[in-house]
Amino acid sequence: MDSNRFQVAIVGGGLAGLTLAIQMADSGISCILFEKYKYPFHKVCGEYISMESRNFLERLGLDLNEPELPLITRLHVSSPSGIVLKHKLDLGGVGISRFTLDHRLSEIATRKGVVVMDDCKVYDIRFVDDHFIVDSSKGSFTSEICVGSWGKKSNLDTKLRRPFTKEKKGKNYVGIKYHVCADLPADTIELHNFKDGYCGISRIENNRYCLCYLTDSDNLKKFNGDIKKMEEAILMKNPFLKKYFSESTFLFEEPLAVSQIRIGYKNAVENHILMVGDTAGNIAPLSGNGMSMAMRSSYMLSGFLKSYFSHQLTREELEKEYATFWVSTFRTRVKFSAFLQVLLKNKALTNITISVLKRFSFIRDRVVQSTHGKPF
Repeated sequence: MDSNRFQVAIVGGGLAGLTLAIQMADSGISCILFEKYKYPFHKVCGEYISMESRNFLERLGLDLNEPELPLITRLHVSSPSGIVLKHKLDLGGVGISRFTLDHRLSEIATRKGVVVMDDCKVYDIRFVDDHFIVDSSKGSFTSEICVGSWGKKSNLDTKLRRPFTKEKKGKNYVGIKYHVCADLPADTIELHNFKDGYCGISRIENNRYCLCYLTDSDNLKKFNGDIKKMEEAILMKNPFLKKYFSESTFLFEEPLAVSQIRIGYKNAVENHILMVGDTAGNIAPLSGNGMSMAMRSSYMLSGFLKSYFSHQLTREELEKEYATFWVSTFRTRVKFSAFLQVLLKNKALTNITISVLKRFSFIRDRVVQSTHGKPF
């Protein structure tokens, strides 16, 4: 067999890409995965996995029963002025850093026979004569199927002329992440709103907490890109964030940051490339669990690919069925996410909304349920 030829090539080694690669290996389908960074590495992410994904991850070979991984069963949400909503999570989740999670999944993938090309940048993807050519810093590779899993943004989006890269309307967001030591409950995920953004904090392994926030890029522009000044002037107007930013011990020398995030729907299939996770659409953290969405999309795509390689689907049918699935399964969440971003632009409206949710439990239950899917 040609060492540079595979049945499936996956570009991007985040959760969607890694879990799909492992499923391909379990099905006996040859697979290569490209990741531009070297495992293990940190990534801007809320680092909370809903229990809807737990059984799935354990089937792949990941042990989430370690005592140091906190079980998260409660949710606290605050308005910019400090009004607090408290809610018990029916499903709940587990806290684990992407540094640990992605690294362990990459080891499982390698052990099962996936060719993991980390520290490898992909320059171009071409569809020629019914197969793909992936040009990378470690050479050119061919595959029958190519999956895009490079996340929220990539130069490949522009290279492939994806329609959303040409859109000038809509807001761009900035994501910032820290790991901190703090005196907080281990079983609670907290989401604190501020002007044009919100910040989550929850426990991960080694008694640390992930503190990660999303903000309108205009907030940062007002302070000429100075993150600290923005945090002091905007985030710390929320009394909870003022306390956490003032009293926590910050463990990174510099914050992790990702810019030019756009909340919204993208095409799930473009140029015959099948998109998974954030590559197919970004959601706001408050409107659903993006990590579980990524893994669910890989789970469903795995089923379609098994049908394709067993000759039950043509390429055209594969692309059509997967695109239809993505829209029917996730588009509502993405639209709700876009609505939520508009809501958070209005500080007074955010205060009112949280006050209403705090008072009416049946509405609160429906909203929380809409952010979590059923176990798969």
